[in-house]
Amino acid sequence: MTIVVATTNAHKLNEIRHILNASSCTVESIEKYLKVRAPEETGRTFAENARLKALYYSANISQFTVAEDSGLEIDGLDGAPGIHSARYPGATYQDKFQRIYAQLHERGLTTSPARFVCAVALAQNQKIIFESQEVVEGQIAERPIGIAGFGYDPLLFYPPYNCTLAELTPEEKARVSHRGHAFRALYKYLASHHFTKP
Repeated sequence: MTIVVATTNAHKLNEIRHILNASSCTVESIEKYLKVRAPEETGRTFAENARLKALYYSANISQFTVAEDSGLEIDGLDGAPGIHSARYPGATYQDKFQRIYAQLHERGLTTSPARFVCAVALAQNQKIIFESQEVVEGQIAERPIGIAGFGYDPLLFYPPYNCTLAELTPEEKARVSHRGHAFRALYKYLASHHFTKP
């Protein structure tokens, strides 16, 4: 079975393929099917943005269309960057990191409880047929650590492993991450509804 993921982010696609590696799903990018401008993400939550994107792309292709919206919430910054994680000011992630630490320092903080959130929406024939939202809880590391993963991974310290997500192997990260939990829930739904091969 093929699921089309509504993202052009190669890092996300590789991670999703890794998460679903043992399943019978073939994961493909929306770019293979459509050459259209991405919709404006006007939702107020991760779930609303995931739903919006899934419906937008489902209008033009017949395959299962999966969209996800994800980001970093920092309690000490009132939940920022949140749904604006990808569009948070900064030309590079290093710039974004510096901005986050500067804002924390302005509040007299060096760390804060934080989490990654991933909302997934599955659409078929312009209808949402499954949704999931998962988190991985941690805290902001006192400095970015690690070179694995991508995005904000070097910032989130995960206490059970005593390291940041950017210090984990792909297998370790897939077991505990927000995206890992969300996409395994998606696969469980597909399998329980006999959409996948035995």
